[in-house]
Amino acid sequence: MSKILSVFGATGNQGGSVIRSILADPVLSKQFKLRGITRNVAKPAAQALAAKGVEIADMSSAQDAAPAVQDAHTVFIVTNFWESMSAALEIAQGKAVADAAKAAGVKHIIFSSLINVKDASGGRLPHVSHFDAKAHIEDYIRATGVPATFVQPGLFMSGFFQFIRKQADGSLLWAMPAGVKADDARLPLLDAAADTGIFVKAAIRHFPETADGRRILAATEYYTPARIVSELEDVTGKKVSYVEAPHDVFKSFLPPPAAQELLENMLLLQEPGYYAGADLKPSLELLGAHDKPTTWKAYAQENKNKWE
Repeated sequence: MSKILSVFGATGNQGGSVIRSILADPVLSKQFKLRGITRNVAKPAAQALAAKGVEIADMSSAQDAAPAVQDAHTVFIVTNFWESMSAALEIAQGKAVADAAKAAGVKHIIFSSLINVKDASGGRLPHVSHFDAKAHIEDYIRATGVPATFVQPGLFMSGFFQFIRKQADGSLLWAMPAGVKADDARLPLLDAAADTGIFVKAAIRHFPETADGRRILAATEYYTPARIVSELEDVTGKKVSYVEAPHDVFKSFLPPPAAQELLENMLLLQEPGYYAGADLKPSLELLGAHDKPTTWKAYAQENKNKWE
């Protein structure tokens, strides 16, 4: 009999990637019945999943977490800070699902987590709430005693459509805060929509060994800004300039409620680092022979029309 895998955020980048990866896996697709959880079952994306035999459960509030995880063997949890821009709400939602999973006897929680930036930076970067909230949820899940794996997604490659902008002369410009050095900062990149699922598959495939509180760093490789620029120039044939902007200037181009958060998020890339210097190799070694994460150059090639 198939085990149930409940996937939160089923219509989003990460949850959708998990579902696609499991459905495409000849072994895991037979071992698991998928239950996709989304806040709006009427979404076309949700209906498309239902057509493939994926169970759709509504999660419009924290109280709905219990039926979403009932009888599930494994639960993938992703929370969305940007939906409310409230760390307190994000933490409350994560805790609610963790409590429901424990009560339901779930055997394995896989949580999309991130590092605690305030702690890792020694208090220098105290406002990266969308990281720190997830770190607090991770701590809470650990305290429940439910076997768990924490997949920490890297910097989304899709973000570069906003980072790198076309200029009037046709060239491209990437502005980062002063102090984020082109040849020095290390950015762990991830094609979230394509590759989140292969890292989650690794957590499932290596269960129960990976359910010991292990962190899986979901990123293709560490890239410097200089390498990102060089490979994008190769693909697009356009000149790409990288500049360091004064912090107040950088913030002036951002929505005021998120300006300080995003400034500090970018400064994190220089020091102490997105993963605080952690090695990617152990996580990459967990992937199957056919699960190769997308390189930046391949992603840029596939999406080069976005910069035309």
